[in-house]
Amino acid sequence: MSVQSTVEKALEQGKGILRLAPTWVPRFFCVPGRRIKLHPADYYAFGGDRGGIDERWFSSTTPADNGPKTSPNEGLSLVVFEDGARLEKVTLRDAIAELKAKIVGERIWNAHHGWPMYSKFFDNKGALPHHVHHRDHHAKLVGQLGKPESYYFPLQNNNYGADFPYTFFGLKPGTTKDQLRECLLGFNKGDNRITDLSSAYRLEPGTGWDVPAGILHAPGSFCTYEPQKASDIFAMYQSLTGDAVISEELLWKNSPKEKVGNVDYLIDVLDWEANVDASFAANHFMRPRPAYPAARTEAEGFVENWITYKSPEYSAKELTVLPGKTVTISDGGAYGMILLQGHGKMGPWDIDSPALIRFGQLTMDEFFVTEEAARRGVVISNPSRTDPLVMLKHFGPGNPDLQP
Repeated sequence: MSVQSTVEKALEQGKGILRLAPTWVPRFFCVPGRRIKLHPADYYAFGGDRGGIDERWFSSTTPADNGPKTSPNEGLSLVVFEDGARLEKVTLRDAIAELKAKIVGERIWNAHHGWPMYSKFFDNKGALPHHVHHRDHHAKLVGQLGKPESYYFPLQNNNYGADFPYTFFGLKPGTTKDQLRECLLGFNKGDNRITDLSSAYRLEPGTGWDVPAGILHAPGSFCTYEPQKASDIFAMYQSLTGDAVISEELLWKNSPKEKVGNVDYLIDVLDWEANVDASFAANHFMRPRPAYPAARTEAEGFVENWITYKSPEYSAKELTVLPGKTVTISDGGAYGMILLQGHGKMGPWDIDSPALIRFGQLTMDEFFVTEEAARRGVVISNPSRTDPLVMLKHFGPGNPDLQP
């Protein structure tokens, strides 16, 4: 069966809501925090040399950039069509390439000719090195897109904070380029102590941060929901984190060949003023913001909050359907969804947030909602008498529902 035929059948089956398979991504420089529901036996399912699985990607049309051993379709979400014994899967990227605006809507397709963002759970036991995602003009030099990203720390995924629940952001006000240059030149001399130039912020469940491209950051050890632009570009500026030595190869990752060895280029990659901003926390920290007046929506049976709202490249909501309620939720654009808690109905689908997932197992907790279905309104039912149904929804750029 062709991609088009499979996706059309999947759209018909889901009434505009596509079922997606779990997408697991390993990172060789990370140790899994084990809070993303993967079976304990499967965290090294790609092989020990690939590193542990500490990411699950959602509604992704972006391949993971994990070096020469990256497996085919790594990082790409798969659309699932299952009818009795018949099971077919195609990548969401191919599905959108075939059906275009029928999936993402005219506004997104005309502007981007694809789905220009994705989200993920990032779940590391320790802190990541201080690193940067390039801005568009530097990413373009290596054939990629820049990558702004945002963080949200779901309560359901953070029953413990792991080894270092603090994140370093940017550089302290007053830091000079000469100080940073000295750290970068000392990358191979052990600990280059770059975080001496930065400030760490304690992470708080149920809140988040906006991290535009060009800003140094060393994510702490919370399990993090990350809406981001459709890119997997980065460079590590810290040489030692915990007891882990970072390869110099990762310092120069995604630098043009002619720039390798030029630390002034690495400094130029940074948005300097944003990194040394004295009001960094005020400008980038995010508490949930009601999408509608809570008193009205609670009476209707739901609560919905914006959790990512400071970037023009994407946005995200947390939707809670109260016990015993059935609601119809409309949105202005297509979105990806991951179910955090509970079970119930979403359109024609029986949805369920599993306690444990085997590598390769199909689930009923992740979906992609087409713009047509989102605008029409999705009926969501929570049959529980006591427990809420909680999901996260991530949207592409220019969401018409998001007010400044």
